[in-house]
Amino acid sequence: MTSWQIVRIAAGSFVLLSLALGLPGSPLFLSQWWLAFTAFVGLNLLQSGFTRWCLMETLLRKLGVRPGC
Repeated sequence: MTSWQIVRIAAGSFVLLSLALGLPGSPLFLSQWWLAFTAFVGLNLLQSGFTRWCLMETLLRKLGVRPGC
């Protein structure tokens, strides 16, 4: 698995988990503040799309994960 695949899997998981924890109708609801984490992940994805730089991908590469294409 390459670094860009891991980043996208992690981002998708973070979004789904934070929505489950932040939406009042969810059985896992804790606080609506979890929706701020959803926005944070979305902003980071938007930023990395424009700048082609992602901190998580940089860290994964330093840990020895194979870079993507």
